[in-house]
Amino acid sequence: MRVLVIVPALNEAMSIASVIDSLRRNAPGCDVAVVDDGSTDGTAAIAASLDVVVLRSPINLGIGGAVQTGYLWARERGYDVAVQIDGDGQHEPRYIAVALALVERGEADLVVGSRFIEAGGFRSTALRRAGIRYLSWLLRLRCGARVTDPTSGFRVAGRRALELFADHYPSDYPEPESIAMAVRTGLRVREVAVRMRQREHGRSSINVLRTVYYLAKVSMALMLLPARARPAAAKDGVASS
Repeated sequence: MRVLVIVPALNEAMSIASVIDSLRRNAPGCDVAVVDDGSTDGTAAIAASLDVVVLRSPINLGIGGAVQTGYLWARERGYDVAVQIDGDGQHEPRYIAVALALVERGEADLVVGSRFIEAGGFRSTALRRAGIRYLSWLLRLRCGARVTDPTSGFRVAGRRALELFADHYPSDYPEPESIAMAVRTGLRVREVAVRMRQREHGRSSINVLRTVYYLAKVSMALMLLPARARPAAAKDGVASS
């Protein structure tokens, strides 16, 4: 299968080279596309110097727009699988093979890397862990998804999920909502255990106030989900459910 790794990045000049190096060592059969989401530092130039595809946005689209840009590129160029990892060095590419195997065997359309299945690694602050548990509960309540780490940006999407997300992807704080979208469109969602690291440089933009806003916004999106029109079925026959 042809696999594209999508790396959304905003001002990650200090970490993008090590992310690309780790991908080449741990996922040598995968192509890489860095989506530079309006960075004002040298992120795009560094990535381009390392001979990977760089998709540059002149403005900041946000994580949802950046990731969808990668999915559109993957679909247009005929990739079978799209992998998503962050550009800040938190995700370890050595887990890609495990998640890919589930897609290759036809056991999953979307695989989410969860830091909560096994002990160890970086698990964020107590406040954010509480928020993640709440979102896990809400996803199960609203659409039956059983995911322990719904905010994880470590994803592996098979062709059906790739088609869906190229056409429809939430724009702001998209991870939990995209899981709900996948489940409601009849896709099989699985999790694999991963370990995550603290970001290599800089710090997260998610503070206490943003965490509260995040939870409120995602909760509203999930609560309104049953009232929305379901996404159109993907071209290769995703069942609408």
